[in-house]
Amino acid sequence: MKSVLLTVAALMIAAPLPALAQSAAPATAEPVGVTLRSPDGTSHGTIRITETPNGVLLDGDLTGLADGEYGFHFHEKGLCEGNFDSAGGHHNPTGKKHGFETEGGPHPGDMANIYVKDGVARFQQFNPMVRLASGEAPLNDADGTSIMVHGSPDDHHSQPSGNAGARMACGVVFAAP
Repeated sequence: MKSVLLTVAALMIAAPLPALAQSAAPATAEPVGVTLRSPDGTSHGTIRITETPNGVLLDGDLTGLADGEYGFHFHEKGLCEGNFDSAGGHHNPTGKKHGFETEGGPHPGDMANIYVKDGVARFQQFNPMVRLASGEAPLNDADGTSIMVHGSPDDHHSQPSGNAGARMACGVVFAAP
């Protein structure tokens, strides 16, 4: 009988522990899927953006781009119209300078270049400077956010945009109202 009571007592104490562990874990939002298109509307694949406790993780699967190295940034507006000037400049609500190699930088829209081989870019990148809807540089802000592939590689120091060239593929992360 004594062992039965000890077992029951142990189960009663242990039962709430998994619930406590689950409630202490940070809630993660559902990934945001973004389709990138060229100015003529051709789809170039998708990027999935997943919020983590430390920033956002981007999983890219792009196709139909010429082989090479390309600049890759979050842009300040959730619009991808015409030649993509509608997307505005790089996402920079913190007012930092552009580039990983610049003192006073990088700004939240900066990300590493992507590489295309045989028409395909499959990549994973992490951006610790942004969150989906919170923090100093949320992507879901008053004017939304887009993601852009530029026609040249980012040099990681030229102001204001790394000399990354023309806007060749754009996708709306969060639409402008």
